[in-house]
Amino acid sequence: MTQSGPDKNAMWSGRFSESNTELVARLSESVSFDKRLYRQDIAGSQAHARMLAKVGVLAQADADKIVAGLDEIRAEIESGKFEWKTELEDVHMNIESRLTERIGDAGKRLHTGRSRNDQVATDIRLYVRDVIDNVVMLIDRLAAGLLDLAEREADSVMPGFTHLQIAQPVTFGHHMLAWREQIVRDRTRLVDCRKRLNLLPLGSAALAGTVYPLDRHYAAELLGFDGVTENSLDAVSDRDFAIEFCAAASLIMVHLSRWSEELILWSTPMFGFVNLPDRFCTGSSIMPQKKNPDVPELVRGKTGRVIGDLNALLVLMKGQPLAYNRDNQEDKEPLFDACDTLSICLEVYGEMAPHIRVNREACRAAAAKGFSTATDLADYLVGKGLPFRDAHHVVGATVGFAAKKGCDICELSLEELQTFSALIQKDVFDHITLDASVAARKTYGGTAPEQVRAAIARARAKL
Repeated sequence: MTQSGPDKNAMWSGRFSESNTELVARLSESVSFDKRLYRQDIAGSQAHARMLAKVGVLAQADADKIVAGLDEIRAEIESGKFEWKTELEDVHMNIESRLTERIGDAGKRLHTGRSRNDQVATDIRLYVRDVIDNVVMLIDRLAAGLLDLAEREADSVMPGFTHLQIAQPVTFGHHMLAWREQIVRDRTRLVDCRKRLNLLPLGSAALAGTVYPLDRHYAAELLGFDGVTENSLDAVSDRDFAIEFCAAASLIMVHLSRWSEELILWSTPMFGFVNLPDRFCTGSSIMPQKKNPDVPELVRGKTGRVIGDLNALLVLMKGQPLAYNRDNQEDKEPLFDACDTLSICLEVYGEMAPHIRVNREACRAAAAKGFSTATDLADYLVGKGLPFRDAHHVVGATVGFAAKKGCDICELSLEELQTFSALIQKDVFDHITLDASVAARKTYGGTAPEQVRAAIARARAKL
């Protein structure tokens, strides 16, 4: 690899007698992936320039030139005319170099009182904040779609499972509200994460603060931060907020993956509970009958990527001393990947969920299998005065008899049922049907259709 005298384009070239080799330059550059931070970098630089002018460190005329020049560069980037140069290493130096080309010495004054350390820390916080705001919007859309689906299927009986074995009948609407509870908790975690990240590190400079009389609170106000970071060492080296976001993102993806697993099972002919719209599925190159649930499968697979992104950040940070280290260049690609993957998965689920079609007959038929109302028979006997443990034993024997006969317990005659307990009377059939079972579970948060509708009403009221 070749090397020569110092690279005069490099901001730090004054100290050095030779430039990096081509190989080191390739290793060092980050502009290929951090250029997506251009909006945040420009916003941070404009706020910094305005603040420098306010405190008298920068002439107002220079600040005005910087702000206008950065607006022009943003337009240049968004029009596709901006030339990104890998020899300038990163998004920050590319934009600053272009600014100096456009406005001269005023552009060289922009970096007064700051370092790339606090600059990138600010950019990433702004970026994650923007992503959180978008993800929260996507969650709200998905949660609203699940409410619509739950309302449509509030009376639809399906089997509830534990250990993937039929347990008790529930309503499909109730199941969709369970999904919604998970995503609503996810929303609160992101909102909480946003509060902690929304502090401005700019003004911390390289690690120790700066000799210039910066008004950090004014810059924070310009950028919409709630306040400023307390310690300059921590501010430039902290990536907790990125890790916390990826942790929240991982949990969201785990929830989406669990939903995906259910949809994949439910859409098989063996279950036949749901039909996914064709636009969310694909076929087989060899088997013409196939309708593959690709969206749920892809989301299930992409969950591993986001969890991997979280692990990458944790391992990245675990051995770093204070303050900033170049290792932190490696924080962006896993963070960006987590942001992108989470966003598209939430977006596609937001489009798909309201259009899931439920095969109510298949769901009901499945709920009738597996003796799903056995607990209702036990509860009936308890209501007649039999201790629950004794009732459990009686019902177990009843189920064993019905299994040998090849029918459900509600299909046994009264006389057959009474051979297991004299407490059983004709009114038992008012308790052990599917509809009676779900209707009886009227506790707050239960599966009874009236409770499902009440939960939907409460959710809509909160919106």
